[in-house]
Amino acid sequence: MITISLCMIVKNEEKILERCLGSIADLVDEIIIADTGSTDATKEIAGRYTEHVYDFQWVDDFSAARNFVFSKATMEYIYSADADEVLSPENRERFRLMKDTLLPDIEIVQMKYGNQLQFGTVYNYDEEYRPKLFRRKRDFLWEEPIHEMVRLTPVVYDSDIVITHLPEESHAKRDLAAFHRHCREGCRLSRRLHGMYARELMLAGDAEDFAQAAAFFQASAADAHRDEEELKQACCIAAKAARLAGNTILFFKYTCKVIAGEACSEICCEMGHFYEEQKDWEEAAVWYYNAVYETQPILSIHTGGRESLEGLVRCYEAMNSPEQAQVYREELRKSY
Repeated sequence: MITISLCMIVKNEEKILERCLGSIADLVDEIIIADTGSTDATKEIAGRYTEHVYDFQWVDDFSAARNFVFSKATMEYIYSADADEVLSPENRERFRLMKDTLLPDIEIVQMKYGNQLQFGTVYNYDEEYRPKLFRRKRDFLWEEPIHEMVRLTPVVYDSDIVITHLPEESHAKRDLAAFHRHCREGCRLSRRLHGMYARELMLAGDAEDFAQAAAFFQASAADAHRDEEELKQACCIAAKAARLAGNTILFFKYTCKVIAGEACSEICCEMGHFYEEQKDWEEAAVWYYNAVYETQPILSIHTGGRESLEGLVRCYEAMNSPEQAQVYREELRKSY
């Protein structure tokens, strides 16, 4: 049987922390919690479960906080959890079995992160694998009988454990503000963060968020060091920001960059919105149709589904075609 340190960073989680800890505390051997500035009863609740509660001064860096709390762990493995996570009775048993039987050469255990879409979180999938359990000290091994080398790729196990995500509120505004702050300070976003910033904007951003992000993504769309996927992401954001700002020239500049290659649902949906705003219902319907049936989304599944289907319903209602509107209304009903 392996030993596990539960490591968490928290702030003002009094409403949900006990729910999380109550579902996992008896399955781990050590609980370590770093509080980043709570003003409610979070630390008091944490203290009921562990004496290892630390104050960590927030430095606008989640990785710094995670590294700090990980550094306090002493068990063989570290389980990283957030306060809005819960293990159901069925998945508690799966976790217990995993702890009893995990092979010693496994360095990372992935678990399914579930219930993503119900609460409007900024993800395109209701369930996805995430690395959650980490071997604290890694054993470096040589491999290959000739031209030997140290194995650098970790041994990863995809478990059947499902963690239920039950957030009290969306963190999108907090995350978007952090992205904007880092970009304003001149930080270059990695490929991963570039995609996450674009996706969060598409899924949860408002006009103000897009206005703040416009300059960054316009620059990104002209960055020769970004790959094709990043350039397409940047054009999608720049196009929507331009439409929301009423800048038609910039709107078509960035939509055409994408359409000239391989179009995506996001750009087709934006074209639909543009023509709908001009009350050109027929042209808008063409683009909404393309968003749903002829292209694939790269940032938001809703542009290839619900958002564009709603547009089709509005367009055919405006064109006095109730039968066709009902067809798409039925498609919309199936998408929920």
